[in-house]
Amino acid sequence: MGIVTDSHLPWLRQQLDEWDASLLRRRRRVVTPLKEGWCLVDGRRVRNFAGNDYLHLAQHPDVIAAAQAAVVQAGVGSQGSALVCGRTSWHVELEQRLARFEGAEAAILFPTGMAANMGTITALAGARDVVFCDRLNHASLIDGCRLCGAKFRVYRHKDLNRLGDALQQAAHFQRRWIVTDSVFSMDGDLAPLPELCDLAERYQAHLIVDEAHATGVFGATGRGVCEHFGVARRVAVRVGTLSKALGALGGFVCGSAELIETLWNSARTQMFSTALPPAICAAATAALDVLEREPERRIQLQRSCELFRTELRQRGVEPLPGSTGPIVPVVTGSPATTLQVAAKLEERGYLVGAIRPPTVPAGTSRLRISLSLAHSTTEIAQFAAVLTEELSAL
Repeated sequence: MGIVTDSHLPWLRQQLDEWDASLLRRRRRVVTPLKEGWCLVDGRRVRNFAGNDYLHLAQHPDVIAAAQAAVVQAGVGSQGSALVCGRTSWHVELEQRLARFEGAEAAILFPTGMAANMGTITALAGARDVVFCDRLNHASLIDGCRLCGAKFRVYRHKDLNRLGDALQQAAHFQRRWIVTDSVFSMDGDLAPLPELCDLAERYQAHLIVDEAHATGVFGATGRGVCEHFGVARRVAVRVGTLSKALGALGGFVCGSAELIETLWNSARTQMFSTALPPAICAAATAALDVLEREPERRIQLQRSCELFRTELRQRGVEPLPGSTGPIVPVVTGSPATTLQVAAKLEERGYLVGAIRPPTVPAGTSRLRISLSLAHSTTEIAQFAAVLTEELSAL
């Protein structure tokens, strides 16, 4: 039987051609994770400076062993939504473990971080409300704000004066919501959470904070930027992911028992999605154990981040101002330049993120470099030298 060519959507070719012309078409590649921070990209062995496994827990033997044991006992899939038949003892243990770790009354799991953000916002905000969203928030937060039915207001990145004025004019709404990342995933900077809490309290608003890139990385015990700034108890809704520093998969929300019970009964992305596999829950629980047992991992990661930025600055390369932690953006300007440098780095054995619009604003295409504990101090210094050479050759 021959291949059927679909001619029912003829305008798609034009869209693809436009993306090609503007260098914004994304290619699907085969990336195979290897041990110790290596990966195969379309068959080429390179160092992975693009992933989000910040604490190198995806390859930790305890995490792998926990997943293997659960697979043997429970099989691969969870067989259904958590609401119907998919909430196993592994899910219960992980939710309880997350609540203890976060110092919250309760927690609830979602199949992904994106599902956690979209499901939470659409469950809590409605047509009589208004949501205020930082312009550089992750797409999942933006889409949740768009879909929830509330009046949608975008404020310029960390523009607290504009946000304060807008909140002052929003007294007639039933509820006011402020939605923000704690670490902005393409800029690597931190949200001004103490000031956002002040505004929320002044104007009787509620704060939703996504700690996706902060859990396990920031804070005295790794709880995130809310802990880093000492404002966790002032934030109504805290969202996190298991797929970055914890090396697993899934999203979660922690907070009051009433909040979690409300989401259990109304968050559609949780109610109507197949639950996380039990093996993933077991792996994430083990990752939390390692995180608490080995705080030196987080400390060493911060040292590596400081080393890399120092190495770059000594060579005349300035990361995006305000960035901190393992996300190190280097703005190159155009998609063409970004792709050129990323390709040269890959030829020399390094995979980095080549980030272009619409992920970032036009004119700010960048290399998004991610550090992890898989990178030794020697490798970090070597990569800084290679990156500087390629940027200097432009």
